[in-house]
Formats: sequence, C-alpha cells, structure tokens
Amino acid sequence: MRSMKKRFEGQSVIVTGAGSGIGRATVLAFALEGAQLLVCDVNDAQGEETVALARQQGARAEFLHCDVARARDCAAMVERACERFGRLDVAFNNAGINLAVAPIAEVEETDWQRIVATNLTGVFLCMKYEVPAMKQTGGGKIINTASVGGLIGTAGVTAYCATKHGVVGLTKSAALDHIKDGVRINAICPGGTLTPMLREWFKHPEVERAAIAGTPLGRMADPAEIARAVLFLASEDSSFMVGHALVADGGLTAQ
Repeated sequence: MRSMKKRFEGQSVIVTGAGSGIGRATVLAFALEGAQLLVCDVNDAQGEETVALARQQGARAEFLHCDVARARDCAAMVERACERFGRLDVAFNNAGINLAVAPIAEVEETDWQRIVATNLTGVFLCMKYEVPAMKQTGGGKIINTASVGGLIGTAGVTAYCATKHGVVGLTKSAALDHIKDGVRINAICPGGTLTPMLREWFKHPEVERAAIAGTPLGRMADPAEIARAVLFLASEDSSFMVGHALVADGGLTAQ
C-alpha cells in the first residue's frame, strides 16, 4: 500500500525562537509532516536539542544561531535556508521575550527597547528577508507569533502587549502588500500557553490561579496545541486566509 504523502514533504521551513515552548513544539510538528527545518534561536544548547529531537523523527534539520533583532542575522538565516534546502516555503517568526512585568511607570527604557527590538522589529526584519526569497520561487507562507496580548490589554505587561499589537498590524499590512506575489501572511494569537516564559510568570501562584480562572476552558494550552494551529496556517487548508490573526486562547477573548 502506498503511504500517504505528508503535508509538508520536502518543504523548507524556518522557525525562530525554536529552542523551547511553541517554537520547539512547532518544529516537531513540522518534522512529523516531512518538512526540512532550519531551527533558529539565541540559545544554542536549546536549539541544538530541538534539532536532535526533530532528527529523531526522521527530519532533515539543522540549527542556526539567530538574534532576530539583528538585520544581518535575519539575512543570514534566510540565505542559509535557501542554500541548504534550495528554497524557502514557510517561515514561522516566533521569537519573543518579555522582560518587564510592571506598570508602565516602572518599566525601564532599556527593557522596553529590548522587547520592541525582538518582538516587533524582529518580525519586521525576518519578513524583510523572507518575502524576497519566497517571491523568487513563486510564493510561500509566513506565520507571525502575536498573542491575545495583541488584541486586548493585560495589566503589568505594557511593553509586551504593545509589541504584539504591532505584530498584528504589521501582519495585516504586509499580507496586503504581498498576497499578489504569492506570499500568504497570517498571525497566530495564543492565549496562556505552558512555555518557559509563562512558567516564569507563574512563579507567583496568584497569577497562575487568576489566569486559569479567567480562561473559560479552565486551563492553559499545551504548546503542541498552538503548533497545530500554526501548521494549519502554513498549509493549503487555510488557503483563503490572508492577514488574519488566528486566536487560540481557550475562550479568553470571547468573554
């Protein structure tokens, strides 16, 4: 019996922020679906661990150190993917940080600048180099990680919410710029997801209790649940979705 073709068989995929959390879960989901993967992160050890896990699933994968806040790193990332795999089909611009959990008057300017540089400028820089590479081979799909914090406000994370609102707007505008080039751009807006970033925030038990109580589904997401939504946006199953901010939040923003 002939085996079914995997959804991303032979496709070239970049994932940033791939060393842990949603990024790692998405790499592994793509690996199971036959993708060739460039795994990117600023944490080399975690990135290499993700590569090892992807290879265990039979995927062709390699790691590249990439700080998305640096234009030269983003350019080198796209160049490497095209050199190694011949083209760029999918990019998941997922890298993000949150350094400042405080009211705005208490946020250090240096923290603000670092969050903006990674979460917003980083997405801009990734797309700046990804789009031309995709256009050369007839198109591709880009998924940017925003957040429910890009749709609503959350107390104490002003800088993070500001950047994620920016990612939603950047996604919509870039999608309109490039849909006729065959490049389809969307965003994913996760709710609370059990990543290292969230677990750090949950060191305060009252924060965790409030987050769970405020989510109608009554729990946080597993990173693999968000990964499945990313693969949907990267696939032809979402072929009529352009500039969309897809929410996966357990009902949080439905209230």
